[in-house]
Amino acid sequence: MLARLYLRASTAEQDAGRARADLEAFAEERGLRIASTYVENESGAKLARPELFRLLADSRPGDVLLIEQVDRLSRLTAGDWQKLRAELDARQVRVVALDLPTSWMLATASDDFTGRMFQTMNAMLLDVLAAVSRKDYEDRRRRQAQGQAKAKAEGRYKGRPEDDKRNAGIAAMLKAGSSWTQVQGAFGCSRATVAKIAKRIAAPEE
Repeated sequence: MLARLYLRASTAEQDAGRARADLEAFAEERGLRIASTYVENESGAKLARPELFRLLADSRPGDVLLIEQVDRLSRLTAGDWQKLRAELDARQVRVVALDLPTSWMLATASDDFTGRMFQTMNAMLLDVLAAVSRKDYEDRRRRQAQGQAKAKAEGRYKGRPEDDKRNAGIAAMLKAGSSWTQVQGAFGCSRATVAKIAKRIAAPEE
């Protein structure tokens, strides 16, 4: 059985590969052969994640998509989660998460009846945890917005300082004709950051 490791962090400042050792150890314990590892710095609230969909395109029926936690796969809205679930189901990919013990049975060979039972149980729990992850995301965003509004009202909010050196490097690569993917690889930044710098470059100077 092949496993494909998916590691995600929301921002370039976070270490997307942090859980790699735990996932590799889990795969070794269960005799899973790791086919490839996919790492990206993108928000789990976005459906458009290049590495996740590259993983799905590479997958074959029965492959295991191995993640640390369900929220690494999804903090999506209900509609986007259903789209992702449909893609997983169509490709017959088994989602196994270290924080979802009921999914661990999908990482081992079993008879057809047992496999279908655990697949059904796991699908229901994935739906629940995906909904919980989305609520946690929305709650944190709301608390952050409330905190920022309060800080602004009190004159204390200044926002996150820019990384001028990094942004200058991104701008230089974009001006030289590098692709967004190349820029992301060079600086470990998100596509949102590249888009912001690209927009800034394109804006006419006043």
